[in-house]
Amino acid sequence: MQSQLHDFYNERIAQFTDSSNRLQNQLRLSSTFRFLVFIGGCVVVYFLFDYWQYAVLAAFLIFGFFLFLVSRHENLKRKRDFQIGLRDINGKELQILDRDFHGFPTGKEFLEDDHEYSRDIDLFGVGSMFQYLNRSVTKDGVISLARKLNCNNITEIEKKQKAVKELAKKVDFRQEFWATATLLDNEKDPNTMLKWVKSYHSFVPKVFSWLCWLLFALSIATFTLYFYDLVPGYIPAAVFFIGLGITGKYIKQITAFSGNISSLELFFSQYSQLILAIEKETFESDLLVQLKSQITTNGDPASQRFHDLAGAIGRLDQRNNMLFGVLANGLGLWDLKQVHTIENWLQENASHIENWLQAVAEVDALSSLGNYAYNHPDYTYPEIKKGEFQLKAIDAHHPLLDPQKSIGNDISIKSGEFFIITGANMAGKSTFLRTVSMKIVLANTGLPVSAQKVIYSPIKLITSMRTSDSLTDDESYFFSELKRLKYIVDKIETDRYFIVLDEILKGTNSQDKANGSRKLIEKLSRKHATGIIATHDLSLTEVANEYDTISNYFFDADITNDELTFDYKFKDGIATNMNASFLLRKMGIVDQ
Repeated sequence: MQSQLHDFYNERIAQFTDSSNRLQNQLRLSSTFRFLVFIGGCVVVYFLFDYWQYAVLAAFLIFGFFLFLVSRHENLKRKRDFQIGLRDINGKELQILDRDFHGFPTGKEFLEDDHEYSRDIDLFGVGSMFQYLNRSVTKDGVISLARKLNCNNITEIEKKQKAVKELAKKVDFRQEFWATATLLDNEKDPNTMLKWVKSYHSFVPKVFSWLCWLLFALSIATFTLYFYDLVPGYIPAAVFFIGLGITGKYIKQITAFSGNISSLELFFSQYSQLILAIEKETFESDLLVQLKSQITTNGDPASQRFHDLAGAIGRLDQRNNMLFGVLANGLGLWDLKQVHTIENWLQENASHIENWLQAVAEVDALSSLGNYAYNHPDYTYPEIKKGEFQLKAIDAHHPLLDPQKSIGNDISIKSGEFFIITGANMAGKSTFLRTVSMKIVLANTGLPVSAQKVIYSPIKLITSMRTSDSLTDDESYFFSELKRLKYIVDKIETDRYFIVLDEILKGTNSQDKANGSRKLIEKLSRKHATGIIATHDLSLTEVANEYDTISNYFFDADITNDELTFDYKFKDGIATNMNASFLLRKMGIVDQ
């Protein structure tokens, strides 16, 4: 299966490389042709100089054609960059298939100190699940993906699964969506933009909705009459300077507005393309259909609205060309017309933009999940059962381990049961705990999991596995542990959780640790809590003799011919082989 995926992505890399090379050649020809048109235009104007009316007309026509060529050249550049983006996306997939993903964004900013499991299960950070599956490109899409992994939400899992399954099949949609998003100006924060839009107050009077066109018509009429010597020159000149005077009255406000809105032109233009991609795609799953409906307002598609805004901003930016700015404002109040158009757009759409951006972010995040599912066709979508919690998994693996080396295990646990897991160092206890934890998180997110078969009744996850001391808060390691355990005990009073504990109370002496651990497990069992705990303390296993709901399991270590080996298999019973002394001697830390 991995070889088929490698072949698929290699074929796409070759396809998009060829396309980008062809477009690069067209760009070279376009640059040459633009230069020749410019030189030719100068020559034409030079030879018509004695006939100034025709020279001006020729200059306008050539200038218009040159602007068209500039626009065409920019379109070619965008098409080339789009193909390069598609090529790089497939290159990234190959890289991650080869398990080389540690150079990508880690998502460490999404780690939360007081979170149910965020810091314990390699969800964020270097070598994390987020780093492995994240493909989202937009800022809000990345945040949405992190929120899905962090939310501990057990509702509508089957609805999420259907959306992930559907997007897994839509390779072209996902990759074209991301390639478009790579062209987005990600320096702009959508939330900052949204605040500015919502707080903006218009300054251009409504009269300019028609006054601009009136002045433009008057300018055309007077200049035409002057061209045919029907009126003296001071009449069109007067109309022209009236236009400049009116514009000048608002010039400071226009300049400030242009500076703010022009920086968002690329943002709006690219978002219109992202929304257009969603609008054009046909979806069947309820979640995706609902997201698509978010980007239609009063029957009008959001992509067209964004496109209209980007166009108006682009037209306003033409004022930066001094010659064009003077002529266009004198002839037709160009700046005021464009500002008025943009202000109307902001008034009509300010309340809808948030929904549009949210839809884009959600599709971006869900596409990452769909991509993960596509790259793991042998993974299993958990069969969701209603009622009391249960988790039954056959041949469960951790998704971040190399599948060529990973050892699978079965697990079957139901509501009210608690497993005590013992075993030697490095035998696989902590990996198993993280495997079970990750199964729950991914299942709740709607993703397939690395197992042959999974039956799952949803439950929230809570863990205590990587407690650390806090120099900032002047907390000892032991006190940090106690705070974490108190956090867990308080949480299970208000909701159902699957509890995962790894070697708790490490910050105290052995006897105190044994007594404390035992009392905690007994309390959890009396409260019908469900979960697993890994420990080196064999005395803790005795509590299973007193509670039917507590069971002992272990991971074994074998020392034969002075060699230590592990089978990493989850077994019923209590560990008998420990390896600390052996390893100290084997590594020369202590004497024989």
